[in-house]
Amino acid sequence: MDSDLIERREDPASIYEAGRRFLRFPRRCPPARNRFSPPTGNGWIGALAIAMLLGSVGCGTPEQYDWPLPEGYPLPEVPADNPMTRAKVELGRHLFYDTRLSGNGEQACASCHRPEYAFSEPRPRAVGSTGELNRRNALALVNVAYNSTLMWAHPGLRRIERQLLIPMFGEAPVELGIAGREDEVLARFRRDERYRQLFGDAFPGEGRLEFTHIVHALACFVRSLLSFESPFDRYAYGGDDAALNEAAIRGIGLFFSERFECHHCHTGFNFTESTDHESSAMLDNPFHNTGLYNVAGDNAYPAEDQGLYDLTGDPADRGRFRAPTLRNVALTAPYMHDGSLPDLNAVLDFYAAGGRDIEDGEHAGDGRANAYKSQFVKGIDMTERERTEMLAFLNALTDPSFVDRAEHRNPFAE
Repeated sequence: MDSDLIERREDPASIYEAGRRFLRFPRRCPPARNRFSPPTGNGWIGALAIAMLLGSVGCGTPEQYDWPLPEGYPLPEVPADNPMTRAKVELGRHLFYDTRLSGNGEQACASCHRPEYAFSEPRPRAVGSTGELNRRNALALVNVAYNSTLMWAHPGLRRIERQLLIPMFGEAPVELGIAGREDEVLARFRRDERYRQLFGDAFPGEGRLEFTHIVHALACFVRSLLSFESPFDRYAYGGDDAALNEAAIRGIGLFFSERFECHHCHTGFNFTESTDHESSAMLDNPFHNTGLYNVAGDNAYPAEDQGLYDLTGDPADRGRFRAPTLRNVALTAPYMHDGSLPDLNAVLDFYAAGGRDIEDGEHAGDGRANAYKSQFVKGIDMTERERTEMLAFLNALTDPSFVDRAEHRNPFAE
């Protein structure tokens, strides 16, 4: 998008047409379908998926779920074996905030995915129910229903129902820590009158509550966490020219310029390449090495987490992580897969430099020279005015209603 065009704003229709080529708003400009074939044989997670999910499970009461979407936005794709219902979303909301879902009763999903931070958390790396440190930052749960891939670096996990098994039953690291305490956890909910009612509404005639029901209800709640009411949305899609100030409008031009290159990885209406919905899919290459590390000048990332390389063993995949959505990004600090950039100013510094040079310590090395770094991270000669404009645009992606919507809140605090 031409920044001069945006700054002049002489022809709003032309501005919209220029922008939509990058935003790919599905109603008007559907991108070509390009699905990624995930690898097979995902070890223990595949076994857990078979054990926990492949049994027979009902679909709940047939009903038309009303997606909280503005007019014209595409519907997310939903698995045929787990259609959305209001009752399942409500059961999932209760489970999401309930610490009894963890093995030791100390942690809920919401402990690491806090609504006031767009369902992320303000610490660099997540901590599980037993105090074990996760190697990665907790991703924000914003528009996950549209994600083609889940987690930071796993192209094979494309269903929320499968991904949920990792925090629930995983042991390296322990997160909710249910493994080995399955009967105990189930008993907590089966004997609770509130959950008996919620379960009966969500899965009528299904007998007693099982983990399959818990997983399906949680997946429905997570899919319901949609955010499309930011000032940017009102400006770009709602026709409200007063929704953004001039700095934010100029920031849009910078974001979509070939000089800044941001839109290559944070593209589409959801600002991520990993996007899928009812009418299209966009998954060109959602994993990127941004030059965050170059340990010992060996083109490596820290041994404890080398991104996609840990799954594929392909040296070219070293340091490649998924580019997450930028919606509500101002609420989700710290940034990057390991939470090593504390705020948006640090992120802009990082991309302006074309990567990060760590001068000393165990991770010393110049990430700017990492041979596997994305071609789009090449450094930017950014002025202070442009920094202000970029920050104004990124802040305009915040949806104030998302963090305080009644249907997202903790039901035990009501």
